[in-house]
Amino acid sequence: MLTPNQRMAALAVMVFFVDQLTKFLVLRFLGFQEERVVVAGFFKFVHWGNTGAAWSLFRHNNGMLAGISAVALVGLWIFRRHFEAHRIAGQVALGLLFGGIAGNLLDRLLPSRNHVIDFLRFYLQPRGGGSEVGFPAFNVADMAICTGVGLLILLSWQSTPGSERVRLIDFGIAKGDIVNVRLGATENHAAGTMEYRAPEQMEGRP
Repeated sequence: MLTPNQRMAALAVMVFFVDQLTKFLVLRFLGFQEERVVVAGFFKFVHWGNTGAAWSLFRHNNGMLAGISAVALVGLWIFRRHFEAHRIAGQVALGLLFGGIAGNLLDRLLPSRNHVIDFLRFYLQPRGGGSEVGFPAFNVADMAICTGVGLLILLSWQSTPGSERVRLIDFGIAKGDIVNVRLGATENHAAGTMEYRAPEQMEGRP
């Protein structure tokens, strides 16, 4: 049985590996700026370099963006408990983010690249010619990051203020156990303790 940290790490390593493998194949079989149409007028493989952020924003700031990515990685790890890391969905989201950020960060740091490799391009070709209209090229790491962010947003909607519960199972408390609960002082009541019996039917236990 994997721990939450192990689940996040396993998924991050998987994302990182797939991202770097696909980029290696692009470097191996496509020259820089080369394109290979898969579905005419809709999808093609490309080999483009991005020194900016998503959708090519902040171009020519590769070093600064590498620093921001490194800080984001460390920050996410330190504050992971604030991002639903105790839930499977939260662990999946964070694993995707760790792997995706690390994949693009390596691209920026490698002297042989110094830019993020984008290779998936969806587009539409207007009838009668003209410039193609399409979604900015992206890669596996970008997909992982966007999916991870989307999951965290969905989880934040589910965890609205006042709806959070303490799961007794997380503290190793079994059904029927007697628990001493310490109560803090309030305006009208002094601090004290009370006995609480865990219910016979608990979330996460049969």
